[in-house]
Parts: sequence; structure tokens; C-alpha cells
Amino acid sequence: MREEFLYYLWENRLTDKALQTTEGETVEVVSTGYRNTDSGPDFLEAKIQIGDKLWAGHVEIHVKASDWNRHGHEGDKAYQNVILHVVYENDSKATNIPTLELKGHFDETLFANYQRFVSSKAWIPCANSIAQVPTFTRLSWLDRMAVERLESKAQTVTKLLEANRFDWEDALYQLLMRYFGLKVNNEAFETLAKMLPFKTLLKHADNLLQVEAMLFGCAGFLESEFSEEYPQLLKREFSVMKAKFNLLAMPAERWKFMRMRPSNFPTIRLAQMAQLIHMNGPLFAKIRETKTVEEVKALFDVTASGYWERHYRFAGQSYHSSRNDDVRLPRCDSPTKPKHLGKDTANILIINAVVPLLFSYGKLHKDETFCDTALQFLEATAAEDNAIVRRFAQCGIAAQNAMQTQSLLHLYDKYCKRKGCLDCRMGNVLMK
Repeated sequence: MREEFLYYLWENRLTDKALQTTEGETVEVVSTGYRNTDSGPDFLEAKIQIGDKLWAGHVEIHVKASDWNRHGHEGDKAYQNVILHVVYENDSKATNIPTLELKGHFDETLFANYQRFVSSKAWIPCANSIAQVPTFTRLSWLDRMAVERLESKAQTVTKLLEANRFDWEDALYQLLMRYFGLKVNNEAFETLAKMLPFKTLLKHADNLLQVEAMLFGCAGFLESEFSEEYPQLLKREFSVMKAKFNLLAMPAERWKFMRMRPSNFPTIRLAQMAQLIHMNGPLFAKIRETKTVEEVKALFDVTASGYWERHYRFAGQSYHSSRNDDVRLPRCDSPTKPKHLGKDTANILIINAVVPLLFSYGKLHKDETFCDTALQFLEATAAEDNAIVRRFAQCGIAAQNAMQTQSLLHLYDKYCKRKGCLDCRMGNVLMK
């Protein structure tokens, strides 16, 4: 027997009605109380009718009655207001608090089903049965997962805001920079965003060359000697900006190019970010005014400047591999091809930067309109394609949009991976 299963029985009232204390007094659960996830009793503010008296207080749950002393509750002031000790097996008289033994008072097949889930070797415990969950239950639980995921992301956004004195524009800039880098370069982009504040870029947002110079210069890409006019111009501009704003440059070897599609090279992404800042200035102010996800996508409709039509990196530049060998970049100069920020990248930015920031804005300003808009943007964005989403689809749960893919990612990470079937509404249905 496991304590978490006893919590599940208690919280969902899955015992029979013929309950008595170990002393023979009748027990009626008026209110189970609410689950306490911090230290102290397991359920707080319960109401229990014991015999002819109604008690209000806390409930502590153990597998065995002797666990009361084993867990050190005797003499602990946090447990002074416990009115009922609920146990699976009453193996000793550990306390004078009324004790309720649950053994024999619930359907044992529930525990057998639970054991089957937690001992499952499948990638998720209910892989073979999740498709049997009724559609309404599944969809309503996925809606809950989407909100939980956004609330979790809102905590990260709040920490970011606390660090930058609640500058929403800077927060969006930092989030966008992280996801411009994808997984391969996200740490390098984050470092660059902290080294080069958005306010500094905004002061010269009307001059694309100067914005590019600061981004490429602080990224460490302008430390080489160049033969082409464009990088030479950037280098001269950066020397001025560097002195003006006391800027620093990252080591160029922080950036990764190998095993990447050239269109995702950090040089291309930085050129697109420069254009995004140049065209939009304070971007979050514009996003707050949008009503549809298509309006947001229009803001991200940018193309890297002319030099990048025939380049994926600065001509002749080298980089350092993980083995510290000086290696030439793979040749990526190409026929003329505009380096447009694609729809897939725009979707990534909307899902991971725009939506969490809008949701956080609504929460912190107590304006549910922005929270609803954030969820609508997710629902109107195409479903993501990744290994977890594909595996759910193989089990019969195919996501229709980004709101559902985000829900599935949260479900897997916070419930399935941890075998938290008792806390999952779909798991509850399948166990019953």
C-alpha cells in the first residue's frame, strides 16, 4: 500500500459509508479538507462527524498507525489540531487521536489497477488504454493542462521581470532571443541578451546597420578581418557603439553551427532579430493591441538585410570546435535567396515567448482578457511536431493545435513521466 493511494481514496470519497473509529464510534466525512502539499498534516480544515460530535481540524494519513511515531509527529505542534488519523492498517495504538482504519472499506480492484499503472514499463503508464477516456473528459483535462503549463511559465516570466524591474519590453526581448537560438544556441542567445540590453538597441532602432553592428559585435562575430564592405561597415559602427555604451563582446566560439540547417545559423537569426527590432521598436506594446494570432505573425514577418541574401555567415570566418581545433565553417554562400523568418519559427516564438508573456501580463494586472487572448493564440496556432506529441498520436491522442500540444507536453512532464496517475483526471477514469 502507498500513502498517495490513500490520499486519493480520501480526497475522492472512495470508501464505503460504514466507517468507524478503532474505538467503535461512527465516522461521517462532512468535508475531506484540502490537500496540503507543504509540511504538516496531509489534509487541512476538514469537518468530521465522530459519534455525536462535529469536529473541525486537520487529517493525517498513514499506511500504518505506527507511522505516526515513526514520522515524528508526537509532540510536533504542527499536528496539534489533527482531529482524525486515517490509516490503511491499525497495527498499534500510536496516539489518542481518533483513528480510522480503511482496510476492507474500499474496492481493492482500484489499488490493483493503480499498481498496474505504476509498474507499467510502457512509455506512459496508460499507453494502451488512454484512447478509451471519453472525449469530454480528455478535452477538459487538456484545457486544464494548458492553463497549468502557462501558470508554470508565468512563474519564470515573473522572475525575469523582477530581475529587470518589470520592463515588459526587455522581458519579451530576452524570451525572443532565447527561442531564436533554438535548443542548440539558446544559452548563447540568452547570454547575448543579458550583455546587450534592449533599451540600448532601442536607442538606435531607426538605424538597421547600427542595430546589426551591436548584435553581431557583442556576439563576437566582428573580431575577424574582413574583405567585404558590409562586415567592414558593421565593424566600424560597432567600434563607435562599443565606446558609447561600454559594450563587451562574447567569445565567438560560444556559437554553434555544426549539424544545423544553414537557415538556423545564429548569424541569420541575429540578422532577423535586428530587422525585427528595426521594424517594430517596442514590440510588446504592439502585441498587447493585437486581437488575432495573424496580427502577431504579421509583426514577425521580417527578412534579413541584403547581405544575407547570398550568405549564411560572414565570408571567410572560422570558428572553434568543441575540441578547440580551428575549423572552417562549411561553405554556405548561396544563390540569391531572401532569409525570411519562416512560419515555423514564428510559431515557436508565439508559443514560447508571446503567449507566456501575455498570460503573465494578464495575471499580474488582474486582467483576464489578456489571459484569454493568450489561450486563443495557442488554440489558433498550428500543432507542434515533436517526439512526445507523435507518441501520444500513436496512442490515439492526436493534437489539433498548439494549445493541445502544450497540454500534452505538460501532461507528460508533470504527470505521466512521474507516474502521477492518481492526480490525473484521465488516470482516475481509467483506474475506475
